[in-house]
Amino acid sequence: MPQLTVIPTPIGNLEDITYRAVRKLHEVDFVLAEDTRISKRLFDHYNIDQRLSAYHQHNEHKKTTTIIEQLKDGANIGLVSDAGTPGLSDPGFLLVRECRKEGIPVECLPGADALLPALIASGLPSDRFVFEGFLPHKKGRTKRINLLAEEDRTVVLYESPHRLLKLLSRLAEYAGKERKVTVARELTKVYEEYISGTIQEVVQTFEQKDSIKGEFVLVMEGKDHQKRGQKASNQ
Repeated sequence: MPQLTVIPTPIGNLEDITYRAVRKLHEVDFVLAEDTRISKRLFDHYNIDQRLSAYHQHNEHKKTTTIIEQLKDGANIGLVSDAGTPGLSDPGFLLVRECRKEGIPVECLPGADALLPALIASGLPSDRFVFEGFLPHKKGRTKRINLLAEEDRTVVLYESPHRLLKLLSRLAEYAGKERKVTVARELTKVYEEYISGTIQEVVQTFEQKDSIKGEFVLVMEGKDHQKRGQKASNQ
């Protein structure tokens, strides 16, 4: 039966993959991969002898039509990204959308991502949250930060190491230096680290480091939660 199967892969620790994901990677006809070299290392680790085809942000618009035709012809195709779940700040949305338009079955397996571990381990409210992924680098970035500063729900962001301090500084400017945040670094990897405190405290922590390296998830408390916390502390 033709089908697109979205398959999450580990974000760092290679043990963070499900038995079902490994089985599916064996069963599909071939796998679309964001970077075939990175996927090959994972496949070699689990003895998966599977054909890989590159599918990334630079070619997804060009290749999607061809992939849809292959699915219509009966292909069973897997989709993976370099780490985590495809379509979540990674290529995948466009292909899934086209599959839905064409009535092609789509199955998405549960699995690894950086979003939920960072949110849960932050200790900030997780019952209501907003995920923004990576903010725009230039156009619209300030407007987005300003809007997030007014958000009542917990906010989760991804950020690169060379933009982290600048992002924290802008959040301090718009959300206030006393807003609580947790910055999660290198999740599931050897140097996994959580740094929590007010924005001002976290900025000071990173300013003392010789260099900022790794992959980061930033979790910030919502404006409403901050207000309730301040009210409770004043009683």
